[in-house]
Amino acid sequence: MAMNNILGLFAHSPLKPLQRHSDKVTECCSLLVPFFESTFSGDWHTATNIRAQISELERQADTLKREIRLKLPRGLFMPIDRTDLLELTTQQDKLANYAKDVAGRMIGRQFTFPQEMQEDFMKYVCRSLDATVQAHRVIEEMDGLLETGFKGRELNFVNNMIHELDAIEDDTDHMQIKLRMMLRNIETQYSPIDVMFLYKTLEWIGVLADQAQRVGSRIELMLARS
Repeated sequence: MAMNNILGLFAHSPLKPLQRHSDKVTECCSLLVPFFESTFSGDWHTATNIRAQISELERQADTLKREIRLKLPRGLFMPIDRTDLLELTTQQDKLANYAKDVAGRMIGRQFTFPQEMQEDFMKYVCRSLDATVQAHRVIEEMDGLLETGFKGRELNFVNNMIHELDAIEDDTDHMQIKLRMMLRNIETQYSPIDVMFLYKTLEWIGVLADQAQRVGSRIELMLARS
């Protein structure tokens, strides 16, 4: 791509590259649902294939992240600070990294949650992924903020979306507590190593929601500076 085209892309819509990156990150995280469903049925072959897809999407997200870092112009007037955009990209990219790490560790251990926990665990996974989707929606909505000069009804709308993201993350905290209690009640049936692995998995899934909330917080800070 010619330099003039690159400058034009970022000058007219500095959020478009960030939004493409967000698309890839969200797609990557969403594969955790079929991944865990495969582990529940003991289909580690399918789980391994899905993990490979997650890894590939994470790699593609990394490529987009590097392109943003290399091509985002310096010294060019933009409505959003360059440093804020780069930091937001970094925080967003961590979501894909966490999804890849969770899947990789499950494949490495090949041990999944007891049947009596699976339904509640999947609700927990899906709620954590709700946070990643909500963060993506906020980023998609920021085009409207550019058009309104970061003020008015659109700003209130985005702030409300960020508050909803906080509420989702709070839900996942409560769901994790419930799952820990469920695991504690049956942990004597399994080896201590397997039990600790499951506790860590619960923690890793919660990190997804925590990181999505950090993305929202970063956007909130960015808006406060605009």
